[in-house]
Amino acid sequence: MDVYMGVNFYELPPHIYALADNAYHGMLADFSNHFILISGESGAGKTEASKKILQYYAVSCPSTALLNTVRDKMLMSNPVLEAFGNAKTLKNDNSSRFGKYMDIQFDSQGDALGGHILNYLLEKSRVVHQNHGERNFHIFYQLLDGGEEDLLQQLGLERDRQHYSYLTQGECAVVPSVDDKKDWKTVKNALQVIDIDAIHTNHLFGIVASVLHLGNVRFEPDSKGHASLNNQNNPNAELHWVSHVRNLHQMSLILSPKKKRLISLQLLGVDANSLQEGLTYRKIEAKTEQVLSPFLLDHAIYGRDALAKAIYGHTFTWLVNRINASTENTVSSFFCQTGQTLCDIVFFFFPFQDPSKKTVIGLLDIYGFEVFNINSFEQFCINYCNEKLQQLFIQLTLKAEQEEYEAEDIEWEPVHFFNNKIICDLVEERHRGIISILDEECLRPGEATDLTFLERLEEQMGTHPHFVSHKLADKKTRRTLERGDFRLLHYAGEVTYCVVGFLDKNNDLLYKNIKDLMCQSKNAIVRQCFSCMDPDSRRRPETVATQFKSSLLKLTEILVAKDAWYIRCLKSNESKKPGQFDEALIRHQIKYLGLMQHLRVRRAGFAYRRKYEVFLQRYKALCPATWPHWRGEPADGVLVLVRHLGYFPNEYKMGSWINHRTKIFIRHPRTLYATEDAFEKCKHQLATRLQAKYKGYRAKGVFRKQKEAATKIETCWRGVQARKERDKRAWAVKVIKRFIKGYMTRGQAKVTDNSEYLVFVRQNYLNRLQDNLPKTLLDKTTWLSPPHVLAETSELLRKLHYRLMVRKYVRGITTQKKTQLQMKLIASAMFKGKKESYPQSVAQPFVDTRISDEDINARVLQMLRNEHIKYAVPMMKYDRNGFKRRPRQLIFTQAAAYMVEEARIKQRILYTALKGISVSNLTDSIVVLHITCEDPKEKGDLVLQCNHLFELVTKLCIIANKQNVVRVLQGSIKVEIQAGKESAVEFSTGPEPMVYKAKNGHLTVVATRARPR
Repeated sequence: MDVYMGVNFYELPPHIYALADNAYHGMLADFSNHFILISGESGAGKTEASKKILQYYAVSCPSTALLNTVRDKMLMSNPVLEAFGNAKTLKNDNSSRFGKYMDIQFDSQGDALGGHILNYLLEKSRVVHQNHGERNFHIFYQLLDGGEEDLLQQLGLERDRQHYSYLTQGECAVVPSVDDKKDWKTVKNALQVIDIDAIHTNHLFGIVASVLHLGNVRFEPDSKGHASLNNQNNPNAELHWVSHVRNLHQMSLILSPKKKRLISLQLLGVDANSLQEGLTYRKIEAKTEQVLSPFLLDHAIYGRDALAKAIYGHTFTWLVNRINASTENTVSSFFCQTGQTLCDIVFFFFPFQDPSKKTVIGLLDIYGFEVFNINSFEQFCINYCNEKLQQLFIQLTLKAEQEEYEAEDIEWEPVHFFNNKIICDLVEERHRGIISILDEECLRPGEATDLTFLERLEEQMGTHPHFVSHKLADKKTRRTLERGDFRLLHYAGEVTYCVVGFLDKNNDLLYKNIKDLMCQSKNAIVRQCFSCMDPDSRRRPETVATQFKSSLLKLTEILVAKDAWYIRCLKSNESKKPGQFDEALIRHQIKYLGLMQHLRVRRAGFAYRRKYEVFLQRYKALCPATWPHWRGEPADGVLVLVRHLGYFPNEYKMGSWINHRTKIFIRHPRTLYATEDAFEKCKHQLATRLQAKYKGYRAKGVFRKQKEAATKIETCWRGVQARKERDKRAWAVKVIKRFIKGYMTRGQAKVTDNSEYLVFVRQNYLNRLQDNLPKTLLDKTTWLSPPHVLAETSELLRKLHYRLMVRKYVRGITTQKKTQLQMKLIASAMFKGKKESYPQSVAQPFVDTRISDEDINARVLQMLRNEHIKYAVPMMKYDRNGFKRRPRQLIFTQAAAYMVEEARIKQRILYTALKGISVSNLTDSIVVLHITCEDPKEKGDLVLQCNHLFELVTKLCIIANKQNVVRVLQGSIKVEIQAGKESAVEFSTGPEPMVYKAKNGHLTVVATRARPR
């Protein structure tokens, strides 16, 4: 919808929204009334088109909370009206069986304020009879399918549709495209939205059920041929469900035990005996006496069906009036019409404001042209309505437009078209038309029948070219007509009507004793509907056809007073399937609707025409010569205006002012839209000019006052500022003097002259110190040098700051890092300043172990299963005899150290037997473990080479608690090979590291010099 809002009509592809929006903006621009005529065959989509237009106005128009509430009620009234007024026909699964015309009212700002709907000719005969392939009104099927079990039991209904005579005549109870159960939920919700309470809802459903029960009431002739109730299969059950139950014991004899507990809703709520009497006897008044005349069988059936139709028709009227009450609010009687018939129904929605400033957009959604296998009185009225609308279309477009061109002396080539006025006169002409003859037959005394009506038609219409009957037809045509048929040649084609039922449906009479009985009903809806009728009036009511004809004449008067817009709905196929286009069917519709002739008139004609005065008044601001006032003739002003706008001669025509012509004609919509766009821009420019002039006038006056006030304020302000400046300078002189004196006496004890200066010095130093504090503990040089008076304070602050950084650092150390630092501390105590390679090892963290359990032989792990392995490291062992290198694993447990060769433990060293640990002071990785040897057979000291010397020694010292036995030696280390036998490891420096056995039998280790850091 947003795409089409406020867009010119021809800027986008054709759409319903585009037409609705253009009608809306045309109404606002000209402040005139418009209407949209939606026409087409039955099932062509007229109802859906009207819904789309209503939805568009509901979305596009501004709204408030109150208007939204009423608008919701209006939209939710559609499902209710469709349930009670729509039915499945051969042409359409959701055919509207009533017509409606709606006026939507807007204020000068374009806000929707209210509306008014006229309702035309509800097809009440469908309640009691349906053609083959058609259904009754939707509400009956929705109630049976969707109603709760308790509700159906209270109404005395069964879900089986075949049980009810009024629902089985069309033999089409189920329609695949209609979900009655889902629609039932929608209708119940809609009834709540439109404020119909639970009590009236129950009464409403009771009336629907009573119609079904009435349809099942059966009659049979007695011995005298008079009608009486059928005495088979509990005949009085249906009648007692309809009526008011007085005697529960009596009902217990009629109803089955299962239904005795279900008598809670009284449906029509009338006396059963009185109802039975009203259905089988007619009350005749003779002066002061009343006589009961028994019905024949046909009369009884007619009375029953007439009652069912009257109940349903009046209930439909009541339902619409309740919707009125729900949506009425404070709506004025702007749309109230006088002289309405019983079928005229008024909707009001959205509250009105000032009636003198309102415009309307009418929306006509009425039944389409219908042609069935059997066409009766209803199709005759519907097709007559379509003839009148076609005549209106011709009058407002083809005929009126061409006559206007001729009247305005505009050069024009006439377009020929078929004028269906001859058909409308055939139907509605006074004293000679079909409706007049039908009314005469209904009112004529004697035995008037449908066939006598047909005979009268043949007498009066015998020579009419658009009327034919079996009697008047030629041999070829007579074969297609029954003796009780007549055929009319409508603008849309031939339609054959069966006269059976024409008189009864036109009379639509209900016997007086039945009316009186309904006025006594305990069902509030029924009583209200029938009480509004005048029971004492002896005047015969107007026939249905006459009422319908009068309503159409009033509708025509309403439409002629408005600017027209048209939506032609074309039916794509007869099978009601999407995506299928029957070219012949579409061509036929285009032809009889006169669309080609209308298109030729539109293409050859002019899209816009206005009186000179109106055109000049609207657009005079676009030309300097005509703004603000044109002093000459309007025609001359229009000519000056269009020339200024640059209209080409083929874009417009002007009627001859000399011959009293009054209008300008613009051919192309784009010309008008360009003018409108220019007018919209001009309005803003004019408004800007007026605002500028007024604002300038106001601003000059304000400026003068402000200038005078500003001069006075400036004078006073300058004096204040001068005094402030004088005081400020005097204060500055004093401050400078004190500062100089303080500087000169800064080295003396604190006195009055230097106290402020010393405060300044302290504050300045502390501010500088705040911005230059050391960021790390290792930064010992960036502390600012303090002035003499703050030396002691500076030292205290420095200590506090470093203590604070230490505290933050300590708190930020994790458990793992703390353990690492503790081990590094022990290593530092043992090796710092003693061994050359120590500084390079500080940055390398110690690990928990250098050999994982997966890398230790499983057999060794089995042997050590009772001891927890603390640390393991790979290393090289030098044999005691010959110093041969052997790869080994050194494993520390909580009790001892183990020398492991693959799967064997070569040596177990108790920590208690470890008497010393020796390393050199060079960069080598040799470590000597000194072991106590008391027995000559015991192994002596171990000479090891490990790449992780500092980690190994530190771990061993911590595990064995031997920190005090570590020695860092120079030159050589004595090695006790076994008890009483010694050797040595000699250390020296060289260009490359080497380890070898010297000629003297000692182990020689050559180490490189450590690189200075």
